[in-house]
Amino acid sequence: MRLPTRTHGVLDYTVGVLLIALPFILRLGSGPQSWVFTAAGAAALVYSAFTDYELGVVRKLDMSVHLWLDGISGVLLAVSPWLFGFDNEVWIPHVLLGAFEIAAAVITDTVPGHERRRAR
Repeated sequence: MRLPTRTHGVLDYTVGVLLIALPFILRLGSGPQSWVFTAAGAAALVYSAFTDYELGVVRKLDMSVHLWLDGISGVLLAVSPWLFGFDNEVWIPHVLLGAFEIAAAVITDTVPGHERRRAR
């Protein structure tokens, strides 16, 4: 079973906002452990708004490209503690959310529901 693109869209916006808020919620302070979350969240919100799916605003970005961006973002989040040298301070939330992004990208349908309805 694949995750519908509408559900993925809800996750996109929810996780985007959560990523931006997490540095404050977890009291991570300043530095790469915080801005990695903020950058990933902001990027997710922007490319979600441009994605051609039910919750897209501009609908210019193909869903398969969106899922690749999610996967790349997930990998970068997961390796960021070691890539930017803050693994001795915090790493679990970065790895968990990175893995979540990768999993969501892998299990999501690549054809938005509005396109499936149009094809009938």
